[in-house]
Formats: sequence, C-alpha cells, structure tokens
Amino acid sequence: MATPTAASSDASPQRLAAIREQLAQLTAYLDPPRLEARVAELEREMGAPGFWDDQERAAAISAEHARAARKLEAYRALARDVEDLEPLAEMAQEDPDLAGELGEQIASVEGRLAQLEEERLFSGRYDAGDALVTVNAGAGGTDAQDWAEMVLRMQMRWAEKRGFEVELLEASPGEEAGIKSATFRVRGENAYGLYSAEKGVHRLVRLSPFDSAHRRQTSFAGVEVAPVVEDTGEIEIDEDDLQVDTYRASGAGGQHVNKTDSAVRITHKPTGIVVQCQNERSQSSNRATAMAMLRAKLAELEERKRQEEIAREKGEAQDVNFGSQIRSYVLHPYTMVKDHRTDFEMGDANRVLDGDLDGFVRAYLLHAANRS
Repeated sequence: MATPTAASSDASPQRLAAIREQLAQLTAYLDPPRLEARVAELEREMGAPGFWDDQERAAAISAEHARAARKLEAYRALARDVEDLEPLAEMAQEDPDLAGELGEQIASVEGRLAQLEEERLFSGRYDAGDALVTVNAGAGGTDAQDWAEMVLRMQMRWAEKRGFEVELLEASPGEEAGIKSATFRVRGENAYGLYSAEKGVHRLVRLSPFDSAHRRQTSFAGVEVAPVVEDTGEIEIDEDDLQVDTYRASGAGGQHVNKTDSAVRITHKPTGIVVQCQNERSQSSNRATAMAMLRAKLAELEERKRQEEIAREKGEAQDVNFGSQIRSYVLHPYTMVKDHRTDFEMGDANRVLDGDLDGFVRAYLLHAANRS
C-alpha cells in the first residue's frame, strides 16, 4: 500500500488536472450524444420486422451496435469515476487510510483513459475490421526463412495476447528450416488498424545457427497486412484476370496426407498479386477463401494508392510501401529491438519475440496520428 506521502503525490492537482483534460479531449472525440443516437438508431433497425432476412447485413449491424454500446458504457463509467476522484482526494487528505484506494482509482482511470484514447487512432476506412497478415522470407537464405517463422510466431502470439481469434490459412515451408511465406487471418475489433503498424521489413541480426562457423548474419522478413473486405461488391474482380492453379496441400504425413489437389493458388494477372489457401479440405472451400484473400489484397492496394495520392497532395515524400525497413531486432553482440519510425526500443528482445508488441504499435499509431 502507498504511504500517505506517496498518495498525496499521486493525487497532485496537476495529475488530476491532466486526467480531466484527457477526459475532455476524449469527450470531444467520442461525442456521447451522437454515440447515444447511433446506438438507439441501430437498436431500432435490429427490432424491425425481417431484420434477420439478410444475414450478412444483420450481422454487420449487430456487430456495430455491440461496439458502439460497449464504447458508450465504458465512457459513462469512466466519466463517473473521474468525477469521484476529487472528492476522494480531499477525503484522503484527512484520512490517510484512503490513500491506497485513491491510488488504485487513479491508476484504473488512467488505464481506461488510455484504452479509450486508442480508439481515436483508428480513423481509416477498414481500421475497425479484421486483418489478413502475410509474412514473407526476404534476403538471407535459410536464416531468413527461420527468421520469417519467428516473425510469424511473434505476430500470432501478439494477436492471441490481445484476445483476437487467429486462423492460419497457408504456410509454405522452407527447404531446410522455417517458412518461405505464411498467411493468417486475425478476427477482432480494430485488428486491421493495429496490424497496419507492422507493415514493412523486419531485420534480424544474430549469430547464425545454420552457419558451422557461427558467424553473425543479417536476415530480413516482410510483413504485409490487408483488410478483410466482407462486401464482395466493393472490390470487383474479372474472372478473365485470374490464373487458378491447384496443387496437393502439404500435410503431416501418414493418414493426414492430402491425396487430392485441394490446395488453390490464384494469380491476379493485372497486378501480379498471388494468394493461396490449403487449410480447407475441399478445393471449393480453399478457392472461396483464396478469393476473399485476393479481395483483401486488392483493397489494400487501393488504400495504398489513396495514401500515396494524399501524400503527394500534401507535398510529402511519404513511403507507404511494404519495402521500407521498420524495425531491427539485434540478438548479438547485444540485445535490442528498435523501431526506426518512432525510435521506440526495448532491451528484452525475447519478450518482444514472444509477442509483446503493444509499446511499438502504440508508439507508431500515435506518431502516425500526429502526422496526419
């Protein structure tokens, strides 16, 4: 428990004023009356006759209602607790036994403020939806393929830690170790907005476990992120533009060997985009999933073009391509992970590789919001 002196410092007028200022900014952003009206409007739609006749639309409206209602209730609870802080601080001045309760309340308020403030960082068209994440091995041979598998594990672990649902759609193994490429889908609120911070090239420096001389090796892996586009009419695809190939999916062996050419690879000839899926048992299911992946990649391509156009209009030399190196992971001669866009860094590289990416992502999202 904090001492009375510490509590009084924790509840300084400056700290309480900062909390009030943060709440005021959050109130202006969320616009609670507008949010209340939207929740009421969605509830009316959900109560209308025949609402569930169109299952896809009904699911989208229900999901939006759940998000808006959760956000509104979180804001209301936070506003009530902020109002209670000053009376509690005054009481703690007279009763030191309340110091611990006051410290806990302030910490809770600040934590929830940070969570709700994260919402304002997602203003893009697809930010609130699911994400399709692809990891590709870059330069570096076997070391790069091993590194790509490490990056894949790191990205999937991060999703799981945030409570997202993760589904591996395709993985192409390397010749000796690791992977050449892999794609997984992340389902959860703001998944695309969050994973957008991971786009780019991830660089590893370490002593190579595949080199008999155990020399230092630099390897690269690229991360691509695309939004999952549920509205199939939003992205039009001409069947004549597609080259569809089938192949035998790799399996665990024995009774699990896939004896039919169920895996599907689709090449979009105008753009050169290639997608593949092998996680479903039937060729038709794999083709449907691959087409959804292709729509996501084409949506990302259009979004990238839009960002480039905005950058040109602003007169900025802005690199929004996948090729830019965003982060270095150094395991030798010291351990350090550093993001080159924000200078955010962590010394515990193993913790980062185990999926602790929140600090890097938040620093990037704040950096991007301040530039826009």
